[in-house]
Amino acid sequence: MSVIRLPMLPGPEKIPWKAKVNGKEISKHVESNAILLDVLRDQVGTLGVKRGCDMGTCGCCSVLVNGNPKLSCLVLAQEVEDCEITTVEGLADGHHLHPIQEMFSEYGGSQCGFCTPGFLVVISSLLDENPSPNDSEIKNAIEGNLCRCTGYQQIVESVKAASELLVSGKNIDNTTDPKSNPNPGFEN
Repeated sequence: MSVIRLPMLPGPEKIPWKAKVNGKEISKHVESNAILLDVLRDQVGTLGVKRGCDMGTCGCCSVLVNGNPKLSCLVLAQEVEDCEITTVEGLADGHHLHPIQEMFSEYGGSQCGFCTPGFLVVISSLLDENPSPNDSEIKNAIEGNLCRCTGYQQIVESVKAASELLVSGKNIDNTTDPKSNPNPGFEN
């Protein structure tokens, strides 16, 4: 015998919601009080957006909304309807990593990796605005993101290395093709 549970209170009404997420038009019916974090993870399937503190203090849930970093745990989905949203999954260009993704790997910018998506999204925004940030500008940009593993120095070094790649127009292999090799170790 199965147990049927009835909610004590009526749930929030469902509303239509649409946005461009990582370059793809998305249309869903969401609860009117749904936060962007839940919509992105549970309905869109962008699991790179991490649930950390749920209070806007850790930065794990950072996404770009129309190019600006936002904490998705503090934003109602309906507030960003019809906006362009970029998660960590949207930073890569197909199979080619964004320079900050490459350099995080190269310089040990992430250790356990939980906070990494939030850092990558925020740093990509910084590098879009300022391809050659100094240490102070880097630290200012990432001050809302918490990491319990790295001590931040590897993150700053990763940003500086990504900056050098972006400014030089070269990739990690020092060739002039600005895209990463999607199959390192294999000849095309």
